[in-house]
Amino acid sequence: MIENLLSTPECLDYCQLRYSVEQKQLTVTWQGYVTGPMAYEGAQAALDILRQYPCCCLLNDNTDLEGPWFDSMMWVAQRWAPAAAQAGVQYVAHVVRAGTLATTFLGTPTHHLFTQFEIQFFDILAEANDWLASSRQHPAH
Repeated sequence: MIENLLSTPECLDYCQLRYSVEQKQLTVTWQGYVTGPMAYEGAQAALDILRQYPCCCLLNDNTDLEGPWFDSMMWVAQRWAPAAAQAGVQYVAHVVRAGTLATTFLGTPTHHLFTQFEIQFFDILAEANDWLASSRQHPAH
């Protein structure tokens, strides 16, 4: 297990990155109030790990995130996602807090911005992990 914690004086451990060698999965867990610069830093840290270690699955967990959702969807879709796919990511499970505006994203055309890998949205962490485990066992690629 490889682990990296990102912190600021105002928000300790706002982003925890855990890479599991056995599962070939990177889990990124966000907590507290994350500003735009903090989100970019976490996204870049995730890319750094993805480029160093073989990884087909990414779990992005926002269940403990406070405040607004990361507002740079176009940057994520146009810059981050192609870099993650180039690093080998094939499956992304994104866990949102239930009852947030992020859950409305599921039915919007914006969801189709991510064509580089298969992405699924969940509001229950266990379901996201189950989907990734199933994807590893029965790859579509």
